[in-house]
Amino acid sequence: MHELKEIGVKDSKLVEPKNREKLYKAILNIIEDYKVIIIPPKEIDEAVLSKENNLNKLEAQKAAEIIQYLKPNKVIMDCPSTNIKAYTEYLKSLITIKPELVLEHKADLNNVEVGAASIISKYIREEEIKKLKEKIKEDFGSGYPSDPYTQEFIKKNFKKHADIMRKSWQTYKNLIKGEKQNKLNNY
Repeated sequence: MHELKEIGVKDSKLVEPKNREKLYKAILNIIEDYKVIIIPPKEIDEAVLSKENNLNKLEAQKAAEIIQYLKPNKVIMDCPSTNIKAYTEYLKSLITIKPELVLEHKADLNNVEVGAASIISKYIREEEIKKLKEKIKEDFGSGYPSDPYTQEFIKKNFKKHADIMRKSWQTYKNLIKGEKQNKLNNY
């Protein structure tokens, strides 16, 4: 995809936030089709907290939905698992079509097409975060658990806005644990 390289597409983590929207729009003018699946916090928590499932399996299931929808001849994908072979086999078991599957670590850094997908998903995530902030009428930073502003928001609002938070985050679990501990100490 020479056109993607020409417009400066690379791993979304290497793109300044102010340039993402411009690249997002330029990418959409180049590519034929795409699909994004937005996974709500509750569904992520169910996967993370499940004994049979996990976040990697959830990601594979959603990737399979996208592959089935787009019906590509070839898929290049960043592998979230340390075991690329097992993850590839699991993904293959979820799809009825049989494209060439290329799963690797750092695929968004090494393949411009995957970089374009990462820009699309990062831009859409940022737009969803903006909508959420407007809905609850509060700023909570980036929404990433490593963001100190987000951590402070969680500490102050883990009861009030529990429906928008991933309960499987360690920050959230620690707050709930502390809350239960405080109730025990008050008796």
